[in-house]
Amino acid sequence: MPEAPRRRPERHTVLHTLVAPIAAHPPALFKALVERLRPATDPSTAFLADPGELLVVVQGTWWYRAEYRVRAADGGARLEHVVVNVAQRGGRAALLAGRRVTAGAPLAFHELVRALRAELAAPGA
Repeated sequence: MPEAPRRRPERHTVLHTLVAPIAAHPPALFKALVERLRPATDPSTAFLADPGELLVVVQGTWWYRAEYRVRAADGGARLEHVVVNVAQRGGRAALLAGRRVTAGAPLAFHELVRALRAELAAPGA
């Protein structure tokens, strides 16, 4: 599996920015997030997990990039999720191709947050 680029390309469009508080220690949240998001060996998906920056990037297909950043916050941590169109050509086609992913991003993020909260609230977490 290739490593995702740390930075977005100069030409990009942010499609969604989603944020949720999670009552967990930021490094524990980061570790749980990496375990959930790390793709199986898939040559079409690039992945980056930077524990120093508490940053996870999943980049797949020709247009899609998902960035997750864990930040310290009152009561634990804040999880930020950004969906980015990184298509360098055919931007409108990318929007059309990714409309289901884009439309489903808020619900998918909500479900991820719910699962992480449940996991990290478990005894011993």
